[in-house]
Amino acid sequence: MLRDDIKAATVTAMKAGDKTRTATMRLIAAKIKDRDIELRTSSKEVEDNALVIEVLQKMAKQRRESITMFEEGGRTELAAKEAAELSVVEEFLPQQMNEADTAAAIEAIKAELGAESIKDMGKVMAELKSRHGTELDMSKASGLVKAALS
Repeated sequence: MLRDDIKAATVTAMKAGDKTRTATMRLIAAKIKDRDIELRTSSKEVEDNALVIEVLQKMAKQRRESITMFEEGGRTELAAKEAAELSVVEEFLPQQMNEADTAAAIEAIKAELGAESIKDMGKVMAELKSRHGTELDMSKASGLVKAALS
């Protein structure tokens, strides 16, 4: 289970004395715990690995956006810190689909649903997320779906 892998990696980083990695691992664990608490009041059940992957994807997206903003602002030291955190977070994410595989999945769903216009984008995106949500960056996929339906 992914949650156990993260706990084991945290212990390993602490024993190795790697302060940056330890801090990032603790941050990941805290975000997962926050999401667990959030879901206590929710009635929907979420599979554990899917929950962890969702949290990791959100963290990775935040880091990428921060890196871009810091580089534009000339704050290379902060961008480097975010990049180090991003590399740790990405270690636990499943392999992402490349653009060709994503386009093929979109075409398959489009054909299956009979989607022809931009009005069907919501249906295609929902199906794409349910099937491939853990291995896709949905913001990039959104652009590809829009292009396929235009």
